[in-house]
Amino acid sequence: RIVLPAHALPGRPEVTATLVLTCRDQPARTLTLPVDDIRYAKDALVWRACADLTRLLGARGVGDRVWDPALRVTAGGETLTTPLFAEPETVKPAGALRARPRLGRLTGDTWQPYVTAHHRLAVCLLARRRPARLAEKLLHYATHFRPARALRRRLAAVAARRKRLAGQAVKARVYRTLLLRLPVRKGQVVYEAHMGKQYGDSPRAIHEEAMARGLALRPVWSYAEKPDGFPADARLVRRWSWPYLVALARAQYWVDNQGFPHALDKPRHTTYLQTWHGSAYKRMGFDEARVKTQNDPQRRRLQRAVDRFDHFLIRAPHDADTLGRAYHLDPDKLLPTGYPRNDRLVAAREQHAPRPPLAEALGVPDDRTVVLYAPTFRGGPGHKDAELPLDVRRFAEEFGSTHVLLVRSHYMERAALPATAPGTVHDVSGHHDVSELLALADILVTDYSSIMFDYALLDRPLIHFAPDLDAYTADRGSYFDLRERAGGPVVDTQDALHEVLAHLDEADPHWKAARARFAEEFGAYDTGGAAAAVVDTLFAAHTPRRRPKPCPASRRRPAERSGT
Repeated sequence: RIVLPAHALPGRPEVTATLVLTCRDQPARTLTLPVDDIRYAKDALVWRACADLTRLLGARGVGDRVWDPALRVTAGGETLTTPLFAEPETVKPAGALRARPRLGRLTGDTWQPYVTAHHRLAVCLLARRRPARLAEKLLHYATHFRPARALRRRLAAVAARRKRLAGQAVKARVYRTLLLRLPVRKGQVVYEAHMGKQYGDSPRAIHEEAMARGLALRPVWSYAEKPDGFPADARLVRRWSWPYLVALARAQYWVDNQGFPHALDKPRHTTYLQTWHGSAYKRMGFDEARVKTQNDPQRRRLQRAVDRFDHFLIRAPHDADTLGRAYHLDPDKLLPTGYPRNDRLVAAREQHAPRPPLAEALGVPDDRTVVLYAPTFRGGPGHKDAELPLDVRRFAEEFGSTHVLLVRSHYMERAALPATAPGTVHDVSGHHDVSELLALADILVTDYSSIMFDYALLDRPLIHFAPDLDAYTADRGSYFDLRERAGGPVVDTQDALHEVLAHLDEADPHWKAARARFAEEFGAYDTGGAAAAVVDTLFAAHTPRRRPKPCPASRRRPAERSGT
């Protein structure tokens, strides 16, 4: 059974389903099985599937011993995949099935269903019969007697040495002593956004403006994990790879929004444009308490990294007073152009265009209000798993019939979302460019993230949901009192947030003047021409090598550019 909220799947459209088993250690390996029967009950979907796992689940027996089943349901154009939950007492050893691994029954002979600690159903390959148990004991002995242990230690030492030789410390030394001697490659631009995790932000807007003009440049984009969604009209290099280091050493220009690795010196022939990634609410740079308590060598390393900047974009005098001072930047390096990434938002506000094609790509109905929830980063070094302050399931239950919630976790975190009714919640954390999401959203719910400064340019409702605002500002410090100068209501409980959303049509007109002051104070230079101004300044020496493209990449459909 899948329990459905009362408002889910209105009209009860035709529903289909499949059962999908995924190998836990090799997620690319799956087995899809038909569902014999699925139908609506009073408050649930009831389904049944029957399959011969002994015959169909062709596991090798090595490296694929645990499989997790899930149900994939399609209804009303939406697809929902949910794991199967069960209580331990409902799954008994008597439910074991005979297994026939492809590598033979000595690798296992029984499929045993069981329930994980998180109450999810799974099936595991075990050795229950004598031949398989004997083979398991022999394998354990062969890998644990003294010569085998010595061999493992030797192999581990070799692997550790190889890892050190391929590590960042060795690469940084080679970069400084050898690669920095390489000649410049005229017109080469290395772009990076959020340490290679995204193709977006201001570096993307600058790249697309330069390509639209047909400038004689050689663009190189850095990526951190996978090159999916990065531009096809640029060379792609993996961050910290040897091609990445060579590209940086030979580049005529560096463009990024956060900081190339601090250990890498800027070549003498390189011009470094730091676009930055948001105005400052929390204290930054040398104003941070954490930095103030660091030792002198640590502070000097930060100062050397900042001294590499030749240009630093700002979007209002506030940035000069906060970021410029906090990072000890020469005022002559500050470029008051605004953020190129915000040109899209200024255009969306002035043109009053219909919903962007991204809405169709996400399957958002025209009659739903789109709420984007984008909290800031709360963790420290090495922190990746985020616990969202917002109760997503409760939000979907109360507003799912009229609203669609887009959840955008911070690029340095990941958040696991609960199962909700189809079409009510979308995880858009993997979407490359947040500006596309802002242009789509009818309402932004954030806390004290710098995304609030960008969204205010659209003149749309902005709500600050910050249960930990006082604790956060006490820990990190802030440059102003958010409650006094916010462009929208500041609430600290989910009940208050829901109350604001329920009466937003009546309350929002009272915030219009405050939102306009907020946008002017923190985005005075965002007038819609930042990308053109930056390209004029940075690439003035480069002339077009061909006629400009009739359709700039920055104006293409968002779904085409990001692989949504």
